[in-house]
Amino acid sequence: MQRRLLQATVWAVAVAVILIGVPVGILSAVQVRQAIESNLETRTQAIARTVERRVAINALVTEDLLEVWVNEADSSALPVSIRVTPPRGSVVEVGPTFDERYVVVNTVNTVSGAEVWVAVSGQAMALRMAQSVLFVAVSSVFAFLAAVGLARYQARRLAAPLIYLAASAEQIGSGQVRPRTEESGIEEIDLVAAELSRTSDRLAARLAAERQFSADASHQLRTPLTALSMRLEEIQMLSGDEDVREEARIALEQVERLVGVVDDLLSSSRKAAGGTTEVVHLRDVFQQQDEEWGPTYARSKRTLVFEPAGSTSVLATPGALAQVLATLLENSLKYGDGITRVACRTASRDSVVIEVSDEGEGVPPHLAPRIFERSVTAGKGSGLGLALARDLVASDGGKLDLVQAVPAVFSIFLSAVPSQLDPDQVLPPGSLVAVGRRRRRP
Repeated sequence: MQRRLLQATVWAVAVAVILIGVPVGILSAVQVRQAIESNLETRTQAIARTVERRVAINALVTEDLLEVWVNEADSSALPVSIRVTPPRGSVVEVGPTFDERYVVVNTVNTVSGAEVWVAVSGQAMALRMAQSVLFVAVSSVFAFLAAVGLARYQARRLAAPLIYLAASAEQIGSGQVRPRTEESGIEEIDLVAAELSRTSDRLAARLAAERQFSADASHQLRTPLTALSMRLEEIQMLSGDEDVREEARIALEQVERLVGVVDDLLSSSRKAAGGTTEVVHLRDVFQQQDEEWGPTYARSKRTLVFEPAGSTSVLATPGALAQVLATLLENSLKYGDGITRVACRTASRDSVVIEVSDEGEGVPPHLAPRIFERSVTAGKGSGLGLALARDLVASDGGKLDLVQAVPAVFSIFLSAVPSQLDPDQVLPPGSLVAVGRRRRRP
């Protein structure tokens, strides 16, 4: 919208400048020519009257007499060439010599029969006209640039509230916050903002009711299932009949699967609510992980290095991102060697990569393609760490990959904070997701 508004304004200003500037330039040139011709006629009449008085008293018309009319006191007037042919005597000429092909001439014949010929350079006149047109053109260019600057300011002023509304609408979609709307001074935008606020209140109430229902349902289902599981375990332990113990074991497995289904449904409900991502400064996350894992690495005589993150920020769930980094650092401590390095870099305008690497032997070739599968582990353990870490990153719209097996390099791809938005000034407080083209979830 901002670009289109700016383009429309620029085109409108350009058309206005052309429609006004061209006629003004032509009019200015015409006025300059008329002024020069009027000045030429005035001087010719004045010279003719002087010559007529000299002829009346039988005095000579001299060059000194005519010289004063060549240049006027007004510096804006052009110099003229004067030629006087008296009724008696020789022709008198004063002033510069012009090419008669490019002159503007004014001639007067007096009553006594004298001829007064006064000319001005056509080239000088054209130069004066061109200067006036150039002045109008330069003024038009400055007016155009000033209008463009004003249009840019107005476009940004109109676009800022819309960007704010877009961020607020995205937050409403996350279901985590109520947007804070501020009056922009534009009635139509303020109406949309007010309706957006009312909609967010309704959605927040519905989400709260759904979450309360999920919690209540989980509690109501898990309590009898837990009691049933304990009873089945008791029957399995106390019964002397092998068939009874087998049936109790089968029933216990079914109950455990049912508990797992309840947990999965509750987890899916929480994920569907979404909206846990917010602006996370990697500098703070790196500092927290360094404080937590630095002493552990030191006791193991290993080096843990966090490269400076600067002002880099990502869209993520703070707790989930900390857990993912902790999983990678723990695995590096167990299975890696040498220096463990944590760094971040900007992969593109919309993506930030966090890399965790060490100098160990890396991941065995037969495990590398399946390293994120559940129950796959390089040593002791359940194999749930990396699988859970990948799920946590995916829930924030990112991706966790093993980009290099030997030595091991794990990369966390997360969405960057949109560069056109300032989270501390434009975006409403609270959790958010990116405005613009959405990332495809893996």
